[in-house]
Amino acid sequence: MAAIESTSRTLVSRTQLNRPVGKAVYWTTFVVLVLLFALAFLFPFYWMVTGGLKSPQELIQVPPTLVPAHPQVSNYHTAWSDADLGRLLWNTTFYAAGALLFQLAFDIGAAYAFSKLRPVFGNVFMFGMLSTMMIPTTVLALPAYLTANSLPFVHWSLLNTPWVIWLPSVASNAFSILLLKRFFDSIPAELLAAASIDGAGPMRALWSVILPMSRPILGVVSIFAVVNVWKDFLWPLLTLTNTSAQTVNIGLNQLSVGLPLNILIAALAIASVPTIVFFLIFQRNIMSGLTAGSLKG
Repeated sequence: MAAIESTSRTLVSRTQLNRPVGKAVYWTTFVVLVLLFALAFLFPFYWMVTGGLKSPQELIQVPPTLVPAHPQVSNYHTAWSDADLGRLLWNTTFYAAGALLFQLAFDIGAAYAFSKLRPVFGNVFMFGMLSTMMIPTTVLALPAYLTANSLPFVHWSLLNTPWVIWLPSVASNAFSILLLKRFFDSIPAELLAAASIDGAGPMRALWSVILPMSRPILGVVSIFAVVNVWKDFLWPLLTLTNTSAQTVNIGLNQLSVGLPLNILIAALAIASVPTIVFFLIFQRNIMSGLTAGSLKG
């Protein structure tokens, strides 16, 4: 173990780190960088939260105040009621949950087929699917809208329905399939062979062997699915014109004209809480899922 540590290459050698001066410089630099990055990421959120506590006059004051002089907590209650945030958050949560379920079902099936079942022309289909990632989303907006407005053959309109969010989210999810396939590739074939000897078919092997081992990458895919629906703006703006069906981004965008600036900022702060909580709960799955499957041992 000592030999491995002595031959490992790092920015700061173990000898320099053991010296008092080297240790002080290392930890000082480390703490300063962590504080700077934390400030860069947390200050915008702090500014938004405190902006919702200010009065309209204090909000536009020059120079701006870092701490509200007279915090108005009632701004958040006003934002919740006037912006109808309960309905907007429920709509967005419903769309995100449905997109998550559909993406997990289809993406897991596609990745499992590409990785373990090896269908005929599988590499060709995989290449074609990944090539769609090179096409900008805005280029596909018009044909996707025309398709959603009148489905081929049946001529059904999906506008102002949850399907207009769920189906496109599944169709444009090549990256998640790639992540799942890479992880499935790292699972030893001997485990599936042992399951086959025990009488497990492909579906049973997927359910009993593959999925229990894939929790980290499933967490990453879930985060991507929920966040992509939650932050999307252009597609819901085009397809969810009915007020009762709008997401939180579209609803706040349309209400921004009539709401005071401090109430709007308070509404934005409330709308950002679910994604932050969701990220904090599943943050451990991000790095573990993205790095899982990169090495085979």
